[in-house]
Amino acid sequence: MSSTAPDVSVVIPTRGRPDLVTRAVRSVLAQTATDLEVIVVVDGPDEQTGEALAAIGDDRLRVVELPESGGAPNARNVGVQAARAPWTALLDDDDEWLPEKLAVQRELARNARAPMPIVACRLLNRTPRAEFVMPRRLPAAGEPLTEYLTLRRGLFHGDGFIQTSTILAPTELLRRVPFTVGLRRLQELDWTFRALDHADVDLVYAAEPLVIWHQDEDRPRITFDTVWEEQLAWLQRSRPLLTRRAYAAVTMSVISSMAAPTRSAAAFRTLLREARRHGQPGIFDYLAFAQIWLIPPQVRRTLRDGILKRLRGRRSAAPAPRSAADPDSARPLTPAGRTPGEPGHGEIGR
Repeated sequence: MSSTAPDVSVVIPTRGRPDLVTRAVRSVLAQTATDLEVIVVVDGPDEQTGEALAAIGDDRLRVVELPESGGAPNARNVGVQAARAPWTALLDDDDEWLPEKLAVQRELARNARAPMPIVACRLLNRTPRAEFVMPRRLPAAGEPLTEYLTLRRGLFHGDGFIQTSTILAPTELLRRVPFTVGLRRLQELDWTFRALDHADVDLVYAAEPLVIWHQDEDRPRITFDTVWEEQLAWLQRSRPLLTRRAYAAVTMSVISSMAAPTRSAAAFRTLLREARRHGQPGIFDYLAFAQIWLIPPQVRRTLRDGILKRLRGRRSAAPAPRSAADPDSARPLTPAGRTPGEPGHGEIGR
């Protein structure tokens, strides 16, 4: 290993998936930006993963093996503490990067206005049925980021979006604001809200998709299934960071998608009351809430992927290029400016 600190440290938590994590590591080592190190944090004893990583044979790769499992947030925090670079990028073990990912993001970071920029990017959401780009739009000037990341403009999520594997941030910021250990879902949303509550932090997006997000919905992940009450308690603790519109959107969409499989009338009433008491629901919040409780999750996913696939096909077939004013057209960066008086900004559920 070189004695000189690299430009970027890449942190990958993993457990029990040697084939997937080696794919993720190789996508990092294939980056056009080569001044990097890869820190794979193995979340508990895992001999097969250790052997698979040792076979890669690149001195930019370091493996940290934890004596017991502590979950993905803890593994990420351990990796960040071990990072030697001034910038850290996060990657989930079942995702992969396109070759220009780090080069594009580092250029955006160099030109960012905020001292501590979080640089995210679009991704290719690859499911068993379709592939489409998320987020579907980028933040508008002056738009509160809690609303950008949570409000829907239609029945499907993904208008505004951030996902762990897209994040590049100063290592100092990731140490100042660690991931919440024990939080089983919405980890990147929680981290982004808390990080953006700091005055020197802002969010910048690369307009092009630079990550492949593999959505194999039947595959176990390092995160765990959780009861909806835990996530509602998290949301209630986070309420000071959100606008009222954002709070209603998360309650009626994200938390409701976790509660709806219970078919509990009490849960239905609790979440509707919470959203109306502490939030400001809009028409799409009520429509999303209704379809989440009335349509089974698998049917919703199939409908979503089919509709978005058709929309993507129509756009690809359009003869005229999109104008530069189109909010979904490619452009080098979109800084998401703070709204005065907004206390905090910042993955939104399926």
